[in-house]
Amino acid sequence: MNHTYKWIEDWVTIPESPLSTSNGRTHGIVESKAGLIYLFHQAVPSVVVYDADGVFQKSWGNFPGAHGMTLVEEHGVEYLWLTDQDTQKVVKTTLDGEELLELHRPDHPLYAEKPYVPTWVAVNEERHGGNGDLWVTDGYGSHLIHRYDKQGNYLTSIDGTEGPAGLFECPHGIWIGPRQGAQQLYIADRTNKRIQVYDTEGNFLRVFGNDFLTSPDMFFPCGEYLIIPELEARLTILDGNDQPVARFGVNDEVSAREGWPNNRDLVEEGKFNSPHGACADAKGNLFVVEWITGGRVTKLEKQE
Repeated sequence: MNHTYKWIEDWVTIPESPLSTSNGRTHGIVESKAGLIYLFHQAVPSVVVYDADGVFQKSWGNFPGAHGMTLVEEHGVEYLWLTDQDTQKVVKTTLDGEELLELHRPDHPLYAEKPYVPTWVAVNEERHGGNGDLWVTDGYGSHLIHRYDKQGNYLTSIDGTEGPAGLFECPHGIWIGPRQGAQQLYIADRTNKRIQVYDTEGNFLRVFGNDFLTSPDMFFPCGEYLIIPELEARLTILDGNDQPVARFGVNDEVSAREGWPNNRDLVEEGKFNSPHGACADAKGNLFVVEWITGGRVTKLEKQE
């Protein structure tokens, strides 16, 4: 694969509103089969939809703490799983915003002393041979990851002690997909600067990344490759063996500067500031959204 892209600064600008200017942090992004780009940001409406040329199509949703966004498909129909870090809402919706299923905080003993602040959802999709189980990261609260069945019934939780790597610390993003011959559960153990990998039954498989990752946020597949936005501040691409093959917009030093990440004076074209989510479209173009007041959406246009 040719990892050469053209940087397109401010591919879209999110609609102006009181919340978009005071907050508006852009946290999630996906592409639908129809080629529409869905952006999740901390304002109301929270989901903003654009066509492939960046032309606004529609918006909907009241998620002031908009965080993780996951696109899934069931029987040929696409749905979104959305998390709200402020309201603690974890919900499945249609692409037009109709809410279909909500996952509630489980009655876990750790919540007697720690808050519940969900950050992302992964689904063991039946179209890929899975059982439909739902996995929710409590990345900003207890640092647990909760497992539910496809009807939304709580099953169990994992905390990192299932293997030798130890406790998660900010298990921020989560993904289930085909890696190394099987469907595997990838966990962005962000504060620990690593990725922990489990099977889809919650059994520890391996840990990696401490030697080349700084702050992994989430995962998005692009063919055999895996895209990982890192908060401090780069985009990393892994090959099928979990080895880094490319990095873009590297700007590690910015996170140590006063006012980061929300001081827009620190933003430089061609460099990332605080990547939080990313996706690839059908043509291999990459889209990156950042945790910064007012939001930032960058397109990396695939070059032949």
